[in-house]
Amino acid sequence: MAHWRDSARNVRLWLVDFRACFPLLFMLFHIRLWTFLIAVIATVFFTALERYGFSLAVFGRWLRSYIAGPRKIAQPWWRC
Repeated sequence: MAHWRDSARNVRLWLVDFRACFPLLFMLFHIRLWTFLIAVIATVFFTALERYGFSLAVFGRWLRSYIAGPRKIAQPWWRC
């Protein structure tokens, strides 16, 4: 019997988080080789994100910051 304190934990399918297994649900609706490959790649991607402590929103912010670069300019380039 599970204790009420365990209700805040994320659901897992063995070692994989439930958010990483979600693309496999789409594969069940359209069973083709290419949807299976996309679902497996997405599952591996989401599992790697979770392994490094990122959520999808945090990874998006990190990627945006990485693309923008370290230099932040306060004035537009045409006013310099």
